[in-house]
Amino acid sequence: MHNLNAFFETYARALERYDTKSLAYFYNIPCTMLSDDTTSCFNDAGRLEGFFNQGAVFYKQFGIAQVRHEIWSKRELTDRIMTAKVNWQFLDAANKPIYNCDYHYTLKLDKNDKLKIILSVSVNEKERMEEWQVKLKNELVNRLVGA
Repeated sequence: MHNLNAFFETYARALERYDTKSLAYFYNIPCTMLSDDTTSCFNDAGRLEGFFNQGAVFYKQFGIAQVRHEIWSKRELTDRIMTAKVNWQFLDAANKPIYNCDYHYTLKLDKNDKLKIILSVSVNEKERMEEWQVKLKNELVNRLVGA
């Protein structure tokens, strides 16, 4: 299988640049994104890019400037299909951690032997973002009270 680490490194750079067109290119069309709350199926690259545009607005608003990944596990299911568990770390411009979260991916080599995500499962991103936002609010309140 192709170099999975390089695949996710390039994906992380696209996240840092808020390059939603490139992010959509990492996905097979059709693809599915799952979380406990939602199931989103994308049959059109433009709709997928629009979905990523919404995320880019959030990332910019909250100062996410650096993205790192760590592949926790990977498994080749066939010669062309594999799964991977990835931990994502999101940091600000000062290299301060903002939050981290876990994803499970199913990837497949396309007809041009390019690795593409066909299934993305968010394990805990919503919860980790909510925890971070509560922490942010508490820090703000503490600064205001201490001022």
